[in-house]
Amino acid sequence: MGEQPIFTTRAHVFQIDPTTKKNWVPASKQAVTVSYFYDSTRNSYRIISVDGTKVIINSTITPNMTFTKTSQKFGQWADSRANTVFGLGFASEQQLAKFAEKFQEVKEAAKLARDKSQEKIETSSNHSQESGRETPSSTQASSINGTDDEKISHGGPVDTQLKSENDRLKTALAQGSTNAKKWETELQTLRDSNARLIDALQESASNVEQWKKQLAVCKEESDQLRNKITELEAQCAEANLEKERNVQLGVRVRELESELQEKEQELESLRKQAEIIPQLMEECESVSQKLQAAERKNKDLEDRMETLRADIDESHHKQGHLKVELKKFLDVLDGKIDELHEFRQGLSKLGIDN
Repeated sequence: MGEQPIFTTRAHVFQIDPTTKKNWVPASKQAVTVSYFYDSTRNSYRIISVDGTKVIINSTITPNMTFTKTSQKFGQWADSRANTVFGLGFASEQQLAKFAEKFQEVKEAAKLARDKSQEKIETSSNHSQESGRETPSSTQASSINGTDDEKISHGGPVDTQLKSENDRLKTALAQGSTNAKKWETELQTLRDSNARLIDALQESASNVEQWKKQLAVCKEESDQLRNKITELEAQCAEANLEKERNVQLGVRVRELESELQEKEQELESLRKQAEIIPQLMEECESVSQKLQAAERKNKDLEDRMETLRADIDESHHKQGHLKVELKKFLDVLDGKIDELHEFRQGLSKLGIDN
């Protein structure tokens, strides 16, 4: 069947800078496809990513690998065979979580596959050791001193046992040779992968140099653009200052025009008022005469007011005296009324007695 994809996602691929071992170097200009592949023939798992025709990730998963989440959307793992550290930047936290879960599953599956292969190797080695141990004993059994009849009678089972042991040895050797071929194939595959990775690393190193040169050129261009922008900003600032000054001058001119119009109106009103000043003077003289007459009248009225006030005070005094007299009269009247009341009561008693 060969290799088959079992999980696919998209992410931005990064590799650790081989010189500093600290900075990340982008391996893809944009988000690319990153897939888990399972090889049923070799019972192995790989993470593969291709950008166009360039292989940027070719990492075989081993049980010793660990995928680490360094942020909400970024994760990394180290590949000792490729002698680098891969980093993936995802569009969301959910994609990172799914990739990490799949990495753990693949890691466990790779561990189980390694344990099974070790068990097979130990089993085949044990079979070969047992066969090596049993063969001398069977040969020794065939060489036991005895009669020819006994040799003839024991010859058949011994040959059968030897054949079965030989068959088992052949099977073990065939399996060993098959495993050796598989290991040689895997070794060759690993060598090819390493060669491709070395080429990719060399290509990435050359790309890094080119990117550094391009970055230096871009920095120079950006510095020039920044200087131009600074000059343009200074010019724009001066132009804005001139505009503000012009606006302020325009506002001031409009204010002066409005003030001039107001002054002209005031001057016109003053001229009109100057024309009526003689008439106002005459009116003022007549008003002053009237005022003097009114003052004389006011003086007479004040004298009359004083006289009236004196009369009022005298009348108030008389009223007070009359109130006292009236009170005395009322008191005498109340006494007389009481006497009349008593007299009436006495008369009514006399009438009742009669």
